[in-house]
This record gives sequence, structure tokens and C-alpha cells, in this order.
Amino acid sequence: MFNPLKIIAVLILSTTLFSSTVIKPTKSFDAGGSVVDMVRYKDKLYVSTTESIVSVFKLGSFKKLNVIKLPKIKDFMGNTIETKIYSVDVLDDKILILSQGEHGFRNIELHNDGKFNSIISVKDKLYIAKAKFLDKDNIIFALLGNDIISYNIKTKKRNWTKQASGSKFSNFVLNEDKSEIVICDESGDLKIMDTKTGKIKKVLANQNLDNVFQADYKNGIIITAGQDRRSVVYNLKTNSSYYKATNFLIYSAGLSPDGKIAGFANDEDNDVTIFNTQTKKKIAVLGDNKMTITNILFLNEKEVIISSDDRIINYYKLK
Repeated sequence: MFNPLKIIAVLILSTTLFSSTVIKPTKSFDAGGSVVDMVRYKDKLYVSTTESIVSVFKLGSFKKLNVIKLPKIKDFMGNTIETKIYSVDVLDDKILILSQGEHGFRNIELHNDGKFNSIISVKDKLYIAKAKFLDKDNIIFALLGNDIISYNIKTKKRNWTKQASGSKFSNFVLNEDKSEIVICDESGDLKIMDTKTGKIKKVLANQNLDNVFQADYKNGIIITAGQDRRSVVYNLKTNSSYYKATNFLIYSAGLSPDGKIAGFANDEDNDVTIFNTQTKKKIAVLGDNKMTITNILFLNEKEVIISSDDRIINYYKLK
């Protein structure tokens, strides 16, 4: 006999199972080493690794166009090891590379036409965690002690130095026009700093209660990846915020160019949850990432690239 309640129950179960389906990558490609940082510039993807190389890919086909090789270094024991490249950035035809140096210090170099030009060397004895372009003449970088430094690469002088806080530095992200930088650290609070002056414009507090590993900043929206298992979404236009909670440390988060779609690493299987930042509704779960997520990079609202401590990068096309 026809039972409408059974039909409804089956539909609910089917919907639940479908919504929990983990989407596999549309395409995967090999970075040549465990991925540390990724940046998109025009139609290319630049990937820094732990294996002394920056790999350059053509977006779309993900064909490897170039490999920039750095020399190996000696560790504290005198052993020759691969150079870890902590961050990479691109402006015009120049590539900014922050790499591991001897005795724990760091190097910042510009790569152009196959040649390296040293900006900061191990002789400067700086423990630099991340470096990015501000414009063709200026870069900004952060020290592990949470000093943020604006630096002119032509004059080789600092424009300004500002300690964001007394907490250990974790990460930073620039907004689209590079007028603001958001500093993440062990306190859980975010500091929004003016890149022209180094002045702290705003502090976003009391949402992340521990170290913020990473953040992204697009179109007035900021998302965080927190050790406290929270991914916080701040809307600076409406002065509002909320968070998504998980049962596992959130190591990475990213936003689409318009800030309407977001993703965060949400479990021990290294799956990434994609959701709408306005409605808070889950859109998809992206899987098949083998190790801890390092970067979630949206090419647009439908295409996402995810890297991890593995050498394989996954590309997903959302429905």
C-alpha cells in the first residue's frame, strides 16, 4: 500500500547522503615538491615548494612552463639540504622569492630573466616569515617576532617598521589594492594595518580564541583559519562577524574574488568545505587531498585550486 511518509523519509535520506558527498578533483598536477605558497598572476600559477624550486604553470591546462631552481644550503650540522621557499609573489616580469638561508636566516631575492638579484641576505640576520610586493619599488615582509616592515628595493632602506603585537607572527594577507594588510598571530586577534604608514587601523578581536594560521581578504570580507577549530568570517562593510566550527584544527582558508564564496580545511581527512559567506550555507566538500592543506586559491566563483604538504595540487570545478 502506498505510504507517503516512507517516500518522504527516502527523499530526506537521499538528500542527506547527496549533500555529504565529497567531490574529487577535476584535475591534479605535480608541483615538484611539498607546496608552501601559491600565487596567481594573470594566466599563470606560481608555486613555491620545500624542494628548492618555484614551479610555474599555465592556468587551464596546468602545463608546467618553467622551474626556477635555487641552490641547496647547509643545515646546522653541515649537511646539504634542499632550500624551503616560504613565499612567492609576482609583479610584471619580476618574481619575489623568500627562501631559507643558512643558520636559520632568510633570503629575499628578485628573479627576472633567469637572474637573481639579492634584496635581503643571510648577512642581514633576519628571521623573515613572509614577503610580498606592494608595488614595483616596495615590498612588505614580516618577521617571526611580528615586526612588519615596508622596504624600498631600490634604495634598500626601510620605509617603516611596526610591531603588530607582542604575540608570535603567523601569517598576513593584503587586500586587492594592497592598501591594507591583515596580520594573523598567536593571540587570535587580527590587526588591519595601513601599508603606507604602518598605522594599525583596526583590531578584530574575540572571535578566534587562539592562533590564527591563515586569513584571506577579498571585497571587504575576511576569513580566518584558526587553531581553535573556528573559521571566522568578518564583513567589514556591515561590521558583523560569525564563525564556522569544526572538530579539527583549521589550517587554511580562502575566498573567491568577490568574497561571496569561501572555503576552509575542516577535518583530519584534509577535506575542504565550500560555503556561501552571505547565506552561510554549505555548497560542497572537496576531497582527495593527501596531506595538511596549505593553500585554498579561488580562480573565480566556480574554480578552486587546493595545495597541501603533498607535492600534488588539486583543481576543482564547482557545479
